[in-house]
Amino acid sequence: RIMAENQKKHTEEERQEIIRQVMYILQNTYDPEIPVDIYSLGLIYEMDVDENLYVKILMTLTAPNCPVADDLLMGIYEQLAGIKNVGTVDVNLTFDPPWTQDMMTEEAKLELGLL
Repeated sequence: RIMAENQKKHTEEERQEIIRQVMYILQNTYDPEIPVDIYSLGLIYEMDVDENLYVKILMTLTAPNCPVADDLLMGIYEQLAGIKNVGTVDVNLTFDPPWTQDMMTEEAKLELGLL
């Protein structure tokens, strides 16, 4: 965990800027085995940035035995923690509900030839 030096509430504009940066990171992080970003794959179940600029991500993987799970999670955590002014960063993994191809965006399905 990374704690912000000051825990004052930030403006909505500051919060929206952090949300934009978080979304950029999630939409530019790729599953190493699939040429589609983790957001489009539907691996992000929850994404929240509160008024203290604390970032919380709840995500899953395409398979519970993913060999690069630790590296992927650590990479996401490090990128999010590197955003200027961000408070605490929590990246949590869940397999409930289990991921299915139905969670992918239409664009991701098209990219993978599933449509």
